[in-house]
Amino acid sequence: QVQLVESGGGLVQAGDSLSLSCAASGGTFNSGMMGWFRQPPGKEREFVATISVKTGSSFYADSVQGRFTLSKDNAKATISLQMNNLRSEDTAVYYCASSPVFSFGRYDSNSLYDTWGQGTQVTVSS
Repeated sequence: QVQLVESGGGLVQAGDSLSLSCAASGGTFNSGMMGWFRQPPGKEREFVATISVKTGSSFYADSVQGRFTLSKDNAKATISLQMNNLRSEDTAVYYCASSPVFSFGRYDSNSLYDTWGQGTQVTVSS
């Protein structure tokens, strides 16, 4: 049973940077994909970024492209989301998620991810 534990998050000002990490345990870290979704206040959960565990290819939502960078450390079974130039609209609960498969056409679909972290709050003040 894979478990995901998130760390990072907090309160920052617009323009600041923040890093989130997600450590996976209880499974093998050599295939599928891991990523981040977020749920802004009063809105539905939305895709942020994901990475192929095998190849390291990463994919981003248009809203964070160029500002966020997702990386992985296979030895530590961890992914990290570096968030730069944060905006007030980035305020949300951020969830780490993992999928046992990689899908080029559906990587942004939350239904493909079967394991989720507990979520961590990111608040950006303007």
